[in-house]
Amino acid sequence: MSIYVAGLLWVLGAAVVSSVIVVITRRFGSDEVGEKNLGAGGSVFSIVAGLHAVLVAFILISLFDSANGAEEQVQKEANALVAVNWSADSLPEPAKSRVDQLIRDYVQTVVDDEWPKMVEGEDVGNKGWTTLNQLRDTVAKAVPDGGWQEDRKTEAANQLWDVYQARQERIDASGGGVNPVVWLALLIGTALSLLFPYLFGGPNLVSQLLITVTLSSTLVLLLFAIYQLQNPFSGGVHIPPDAFTSALDRLS
Repeated sequence: MSIYVAGLLWVLGAAVVSSVIVVITRRFGSDEVGEKNLGAGGSVFSIVAGLHAVLVAFILISLFDSANGAEEQVQKEANALVAVNWSADSLPEPAKSRVDQLIRDYVQTVVDDEWPKMVEGEDVGNKGWTTLNQLRDTVAKAVPDGGWQEDRKTEAANQLWDVYQARQERIDASGGGVNPVVWLALLIGTALSLLFPYLFGGPNLVSQLLITVTLSSTLVLLLFAIYQLQNPFSGGVHIPPDAFTSALDRLS
């Protein structure tokens, strides 16, 4: 099921449920009670809805920034790997061939082993870190012949540090998401925002249906968006490992 179909089902479900509740409350409720609740309840509803809107907006902006940051780190990690390979291409053997093979092994580990785990939000394990440590030791133990190779060795080490940093950012992004406490606040805020309109009467059934369905559909759609943006490697964002597969093509 695509994300668009899933989102549409969430909205339609919210619209149907809210419509049924409106009809039931209009059928068995009292218009006088709704009119009495309108003044005091409206003020409370404005405060609750306002606070909830601020919370939702803050979370969505934060998740969008995190998703963009994760994609940038993926590109940075892949590009730094290519830079390490190009720098190490000037090193003497056997360091040159060893670096090339370790980079290829690392990319295969990221694409084949780590990416499926990141999609599921699972721990990626230590295989990638082990390969990077071997790569670091290989560069460190290389014996350069002259100033040019010494500069290339230094550049390879600097680019390798960028790989370490970008890798950590990528892993952190896959295991992040919305804190359970924040989810609790979101769900309670949404429930309160949805319940308040049922306390108020409306000029007629059609207008109250339109107001309630619009509110419930909007709130549920926002929750759906937050749910989809929790993990940038799955859901609505779904960052692919294309940067790493492209890096393999650029390796010398």
